[in-house]
Amino acid sequence: MHRLVKTLGSLTIVMMLVIGGMMTAQGQDEVDRASLNFIVVSHGQASDPFWSVVQNGVAQAGEDMGVNVDYQAPATFDMVAMSQLIDAAVATEPDGLVVSVPDAEALSPSIQAAVEAGIPVITMNSGSDVAAELGALNHVGQTEYEAGVGAGEAMAEAGVTTALCVNQEVGNAGLDARCEGFTAAITEAGGTVEVLAVELTNPTEAQQRVEAALTEDEAINGVLALGPTGALPSLNAVQASDRAADIQLATFDLSPEVLEAIAAGDMLFAVDQQQYLQGYLPIVLLTLNATNLNTVANEVIMTGPGLVTQENAERVIQLSEAGTR
Repeated sequence: MHRLVKTLGSLTIVMMLVIGGMMTAQGQDEVDRASLNFIVVSHGQASDPFWSVVQNGVAQAGEDMGVNVDYQAPATFDMVAMSQLIDAAVATEPDGLVVSVPDAEALSPSIQAAVEAGIPVITMNSGSDVAAELGALNHVGQTEYEAGVGAGEAMAEAGVTTALCVNQEVGNAGLDARCEGFTAAITEAGGTVEVLAVELTNPTEAQQRVEAALTEDEAINGVLALGPTGALPSLNAVQASDRAADIQLATFDLSPEVLEAIAAGDMLFAVDQQQYLQGYLPIVLLTLNATNLNTVANEVIMTGPGLVTQENAERVIQLSEAGTR
């Protein structure tokens, strides 16, 4: 996975340089760009530490491209409300639409209506397996099952044999796939995994559920959270346990608290999907598609997975202070 980080980083830099070169060469009219309107609809709220970075990427791309962007999300993880937001966005006839797809069955009709209306669509974060089928130009993100496998391999290498996969949004296809990949890797290494559902909106109860699981099964020596909102209750639960020194804790995605825990050695690693790029790149791609008919041949533009460990956490902490990691 460390090698993958370097490869992804190099590919991303090359792509952004090529994009920058095309923009300069084409000399697009800034007035034309100022008339472009793009809408982003995600299932995660900007108040969430993960999604706030996505929104920062969206906003910066809008500023850099000279286009208008509007970031929207339902108040909670609610597919009915999200589909209504997409429908409302389509009704305004934007020049492009960016959507996350945590539940393809629930959101497909709304997304396909956008495509049928001639609105260019790019999916991001979740939905890599259905983006092409839905008619999206590209997907920007990571493939979640493979990311889960990578996390499982890293934890197995650290000695984890009996693990919890703490899922704060059971039913979110991307998060479910992370647990499935994690389970496959740990099982391949001879271990076992239990999926533990917790509530995104109730961190106290989430901590209590993790504590109870650790008490009930003293063989558990690994805990994988699927995001910062599950990682912090899990961290508190592990630290409250009298077996804290024997339990490896890791998570998906970054937050200031997660990074501090990794730097302090209280957390093994975080799987980083570089969500800033998931907000930034779709706006760049939609702008170039609208002004220069540019497309990217890759159906899935990978932004992860990579690992943030104690070795590089301090540098990432500096970047997170600017809201870009």
